[in-house]
Amino acid sequence: MIIGGTVQPAALVVEDDRSWQQLLAEMLADLGVQVEVAGDLERALALIRERSHQVAVVDLSLQPLDAHNQDGLQVVAALRRHDPNCVPILLTGYATVDVAVRALTDYHVFTVLRKETFSRREFRDVIRRALAQAPPARVVSSPVAEPTAHGDSVPPPHSSALVVEDDAGWQSILSELLVEGGYAPVLSRSYGEALGLLRRKRFSLAVIDLSLASSVSPVSNRDGFRLLSTTRALGILTIVVSGMGTPEDAEAAYQEQSVFAYVEKQAFDRRSFLRLLQEAQREQQTSHPLLAALTAREREVLDLLARGMTNKEIAETLVISPNTVKRHVQSVFQKLGVTTRAAAVARYRDLQS
Repeated sequence: MIIGGTVQPAALVVEDDRSWQQLLAEMLADLGVQVEVAGDLERALALIRERSHQVAVVDLSLQPLDAHNQDGLQVVAALRRHDPNCVPILLTGYATVDVAVRALTDYHVFTVLRKETFSRREFRDVIRRALAQAPPARVVSSPVAEPTAHGDSVPPPHSSALVVEDDAGWQSILSELLVEGGYAPVLSRSYGEALGLLRRKRFSLAVIDLSLASSVSPVSNRDGFRLLSTTRALGILTIVVSGMGTPEDAEAAYQEQSVFAYVEKQAFDRRSFLRLLQEAQREQQTSHPLLAALTAREREVLDLLARGMTNKEIAETLVISPNTVKRHVQSVFQKLGVTTRAAAVARYRDLQS
């Protein structure tokens, strides 16, 4: 449809519940989107073959009495075959973490939204971002985007974890696993919001995506990588969970920013992530507060320093430059409150005893 010379984007809503059909259709129409509704798999497949859509909102289960039904994934698979430019969004009340990860990695859905935590504001924001990604979507008019709320209160510092992730589906997955792993998550979508939280609050763990949406680059950018230097300077154990990184990014994250772990979304595994959280807790619990303030790389440098190695030998052992070693040594001195190598080693041994 064309309105005032502008192509009106089209959306497909695949949902068996009439109340959800009405809610989603009304919200999409308010955003200037033409809506078609399918209540079952057969009708959805017919509409997919008939015409293209810029975005599709698909319920995982299309059988109201069957909580295990996953016909929605068949709809997404059909979109991939017949309408590859359409951006699919999965909306469900039944998805487990494993199903959500599978939808994001194997079926490449844009995001996974949970019905039990459905937010009109979040849904509008997701639709705008999806339309910005889907050619040739051009929305006629839309309200000003509202900021994502993250809550005013922050849990005690010994258990709080900052999650920096712009995708609502991955926010939900990571939050659920962090809670299961004994952390209280605080969510952030952007570089600016995360930087403000890091300056105002104390966190024992950070989970950061390298690619974040922003006003400069609505689809993605590299702002997440910039946060790693901040978490490193603050001595916050950091796990990267990213779908956009390169092997060079992983090497830089480990060698230059001393991240605790680097996890690729394409190979994300729930049990492996929970094991990482257990390792992170052990690392934090066994350290003196002063040693806990050191990054993983600084701990490695200090340990080699205590073995009597020179900066050159440390650089060769860790496969980093001598200048990088010098920078780590100076940071160690500052955090331990010493000015010489001998004093740093003595303090290190004292804190370990």
